[in-house]
Amino acid sequence: MTKYILAHDLGTSGNKATLFSEDGKLVGSYVSPYDTRYFNGTWAEQDAEDWWNAVCISTKKLIRNLNIEASDIAVVSFSGQMMGCLCVDRNGNPLRPAIIWADQRAQKQVAQIESRISQKDYYHIVGHRNTASYGIQKLMWVRDNQPEIYEQTYKTLNAKDFIVYRLTGNFYTDYSDGNSNGCFDLKNLKWSEELIEIAGIDPEKLPELKPSTFVAGKVTKQAAEATGLAEGTPVVLGGGDGVTASVGAGSIEPGKTYCCLGTSAWITTASETPIFDEDMRTVNWAHIVPGLYAPNGTMQTAGGAFSWLKNTICHYEIHEAKVNGKSPYEYMNAQIEKTPAGSNGVIFLPYLLGERAPRWDANAKGAFIGLKSENQRGDILRSVLEGVTMNLSIILEILRKQVDIKEMLVIGGGAKSEVWRQILADIFNAKVIVPNVLEEAGSMGAAVTGGVGVGLYKDFNVINNFIEINSVHTPNPEAVAVYEPIKELFDNCYFVLKDVFAKMSK
Repeated sequence: MTKYILAHDLGTSGNKATLFSEDGKLVGSYVSPYDTRYFNGTWAEQDAEDWWNAVCISTKKLIRNLNIEASDIAVVSFSGQMMGCLCVDRNGNPLRPAIIWADQRAQKQVAQIESRISQKDYYHIVGHRNTASYGIQKLMWVRDNQPEIYEQTYKTLNAKDFIVYRLTGNFYTDYSDGNSNGCFDLKNLKWSEELIEIAGIDPEKLPELKPSTFVAGKVTKQAAEATGLAEGTPVVLGGGDGVTASVGAGSIEPGKTYCCLGTSAWITTASETPIFDEDMRTVNWAHIVPGLYAPNGTMQTAGGAFSWLKNTICHYEIHEAKVNGKSPYEYMNAQIEKTPAGSNGVIFLPYLLGERAPRWDANAKGAFIGLKSENQRGDILRSVLEGVTMNLSIILEILRKQVDIKEMLVIGGGAKSEVWRQILADIFNAKVIVPNVLEEAGSMGAAVTGGVGVGLYKDFNVINNFIEINSVHTPNPEAVAVYEPIKELFDNCYFVLKDVFAKMSK
């Protein structure tokens, strides 16, 4: 009898329930959306009950649509959005909407921490900078602005941890999501007593830390009725989405590296020790695989920049695509393919939403530089893909200082573009490997984590049964030579304009 693994990926826009067979085959998936409320300029919140409803709906729909028996699901596991703050009472009831990763309101709390510990010292404890993105700063904001909520708070949770509680009645978080709380001792995999004391937070309000493979409990009778799962089904914690994607992309041993090209983009490798950058441009995550870390650099706007280009400039391509039943990106990519490496001198800075790695500059702006009267439409289009890739290449070179990276897997929606994949290979000067499934890495990572947790799989090497390689792009030596001086120019352009961007933001 076939056994299945159910993986839930709780993202920013919705929950994707994905079912895998024990031998690693994708059986089916169902997405249930939910809303985000953006307000006050930098605030972003979600209703945790929407997460639960999405899990219930997607689970029932998936079981019904695939006509399987709930009892054939061997384990449920999770991938979830990180760096959030959901305050719940002793009974697991949300006390206020969840403050999600995109929320930047906790600037005063960042300053409070920085008055007690330097950025560099903080970075070497947590593996991350002290910013308003992380959970502890958000919980401090609740304490300072909604003290009655803070006092009632029994635990603060991330998205997947709340769903695990709803399914099992138990409060836990894993090391990767704990890392996203910003008060985590990365080297010792425990809450940092020093940072909790500096933040002035009650440590009892933080959930118990466990490995991602930990069986958090079993589906209760009440949860079974709500979701359609069988009562008693084991529930494995899983991990934060950025780290489960590492497993799903096969980055499970030192040096194994991947690039995710989504709305944002990142490069992540695996190492036995954290990789600390002198300028703190990259970060480190606790890996789901025991004994490993996931050094990473994430930029704000990657596929998002290409989508912006489509929506603002490519009206002709949108029209042609609609008439002919194709994607606008097909017409955009056709023009990019005809344009030479280097975009005939046009450089694009992809900082449409400020920038995280490698700039860490909220004031940074997007810019086209080097435009001349002879430039054509294809030059503009290609420069956007090249600009995003050059920004990623700076992250890659930081990681290469300690890790020998000659090839990487590429995933995400942007990886559908063959021309972009070749640009990656040429600018990175690395072999780019393309799997058959581009947008299921988080779910696959969660599934494997669940399978390891309940003993279906011996270890994480089973991910190789899930990943099939579709194609490989090797660097074009001529293009590599063209890009080398342009990468330096790209970097120079940012630093020349850095003060201008700051003045524009005032």
